[in-house]
Amino acid sequence: MRLIKLGVGLTRLLIWLALSLAIAWGAAALWIDGPSARWLAGLLVAGFVALSLALVIRIRVFRGGVLAALLPFAAVLAWWLSIPASNDRNWLADVARPPVAEINGNLVTIRNIRNFEYRTSDADFVEHWETRRYDLDKIVGLDLFVSYWGPTLIAHTILSWEFSDGQHLAVSIETRKEKGEEYSAVLGFFRQFELYYVVADERDVIGVRTNHRSEQIFLYRLRAPPERARALLLHYLEEVNRLARKPAWYNALTQSCTTTIEQNVKAIGVAMAFDWRIFANGRLDELLYERGAVNTSLPFPELRSRSDITAKAKAAGAAPDFSQRIREGLPERPPRNPLPAG
Repeated sequence: MRLIKLGVGLTRLLIWLALSLAIAWGAAALWIDGPSARWLAGLLVAGFVALSLALVIRIRVFRGGVLAALLPFAAVLAWWLSIPASNDRNWLADVARPPVAEINGNLVTIRNIRNFEYRTSDADFVEHWETRRYDLDKIVGLDLFVSYWGPTLIAHTILSWEFSDGQHLAVSIETRKEKGEEYSAVLGFFRQFELYYVVADERDVIGVRTNHRSEQIFLYRLRAPPERARALLLHYLEEVNRLARKPAWYNALTQSCTTTIEQNVKAIGVAMAFDWRIFANGRLDELLYERGAVNTSLPFPELRSRSDITAKAKAAGAAPDFSQRIREGLPERPPRNPLPAG
């Protein structure tokens, strides 16, 4: 009997915790994504919290009270999900133009590839938006950049496709910020930033991080066979075109740089078992090593040390052969596993 009571008590505690989190999230959503007039947003937050708590307190039956208290939360959630993203805002210059891809057989033409010339800082640049053509039959590999700006548990991840003609195409999944906006880890969980695929030359998207943001970047050559790298690039370009037509929201949990990569990989039929390091992506390289997706002929500490391309990127600057220079001395790409039949 005592165990039963303990179980019931624990269940109620967990339900109260979940309900408290739901009320806290609803209040934050109303405050952050609600009316720009702070007095009105504050009034809505106070009304939402008061109504939720009153329903729990006034309804004596526990289950009924909880279900009733979830009604205001459900209403807030429905409103929040209906907030539309937009492509029509006063964007910062580095995310002002959405990339667009035209696919004709094996040839892909991409407009609005970013290749900025950075001078004294990441805010001091000469804009270069380019149109480039790529032959999908010339894809030879896929690489992953992991960039640290401070905390080592969290990082920014960028994929880059390598072509046999010497070209490299980098895609960084980021927030699309308006003029006057700055990224916030808290705001990233709400509907404050649109989702943006930075399709860029590596000199831009990697060089700006090492040379002007003092970030530390590691480059890992992935095992993915060319066929899989090609399928993934095509899916990325479909997403790029979709966002140009219909914008979507960035979300630090569900639509971030790494979780969106995971979604794109799963979309081409590659199974990925859940692991907490998908979210704590500063440890993503460790996860990939355990799964054999990177070179495992070296001990992981040695692989990681040799994959640090920060100094090489700084030395390369804006050199035309930037991509080749940062790959000098990197561990070899691991042998590709053949694609499964069917």
